[in-house]
Amino acid sequence: MKILFVCTGNTCRSCMAEALAGRFLEDRFGNGGDIKVDSAGLAVSPGEPASPFAVEAMGWKGIDMSDHRASMLTADKVRGADLILTMTRGHREQVNNMFPGHAEKVCTLADFVAYGSDVPDPIGGSLETYRECARVLGEMVSRALDKLK
Repeated sequence: MKILFVCTGNTCRSCMAEALAGRFLEDRFGNGGDIKVDSAGLAVSPGEPASPFAVEAMGWKGIDMSDHRASMLTADKVRGADLILTMTRGHREQVNNMFPGHAEKVCTLADFVAYGSDVPDPIGGSLETYRECARVLGEMVSRALDKLK
């Protein structure tokens, strides 16, 4: 199974969700088991690094995200994913509009795990804002993986 996390720029939320999922899978199954994770954005400057605060917030959790580079959501990524988890309802709608015919595998992360609502964008916020986003993402991603196993 392949899970694809999607946000706007792939420099904050979706890459943090990918990093958290990778760590949780490694902790639970050694090599991640049969679940693979990836992330992408809808409005990306390809190759852009993760936000410095996103890197620092993940470092606070013991996860090194310094080598992350943003990538654009493509038709190949959509086709290759079994589950696409977006950070907002707007992202979900945009994915469905850009890539019709895949709606059955596109869901917001919050709806998938019945937890709160859209994941707020920390861009422009403080380090504490990013840490709070990472905390919420950690809870949601953990629930998502539990639901899949």
